[in-house]
Amino acid sequence: MASQKVLIIDDGKTIRMQIKDMLPSGNFQVLEAKDGMEGLSMIREERPNLILLDCFMPRMNGWEVLDELEAQKDLVGIPLIIMSGRKEEAKDKIPHLDEAFEFLEKPFDQKTLIAAIKSAVAKAKWRQKNGGSSYEQTVSSSQDAKEINQLKATVNALVQQNIKLQSEVEQLKKQVNQIVTFIKQKMG
Repeated sequence: MASQKVLIIDDGKTIRMQIKDMLPSGNFQVLEAKDGMEGLSMIREERPNLILLDCFMPRMNGWEVLDELEAQKDLVGIPLIIMSGRKEEAKDKIPHLDEAFEFLEKPFDQKTLIAAIKSAVAKAKWRQKNGGSSYEQTVSSSQDAKEINQLKATVNALVQQNIKLQSEVEQLKKQVNQIVTFIKQKMG
């Protein structure tokens, strides 16, 4: 018997099959729903450990499912990944999308899916711990917000420094190759 239930709610059978194939091997029971109404019913019956939810579906779309989930405190802790090929439209419908949930822009690969799952689990823990409020709301209301912003700035500076160093290394490689070529020509 599978220990983890993963529910994929998407009106595209191909997408559901692709996600199923991308999930890491393990003790997973993969459940599928072709629209929001079917998905919401399965959420209530099966209590999945992870939900992948498409935004644009017939009968009941993703943000309507999301509204139902957010209204029920016992479902707040379920990690949720919202999927769409139309990110801007999805963000318009769900203003707190990035802060409270993980978003996957279609199409995506396995590496992106795994990273999204990890992030969704972390965000769900924050929502559950903070009574449904999003991670970003919790951080901005805490004393740690300034420290986190400083850390983000430091990370960004390090990323920029890394990019510069990589560029310098590439230039040095070219120069070394030119020197070696020059020496070979003089010796040859």
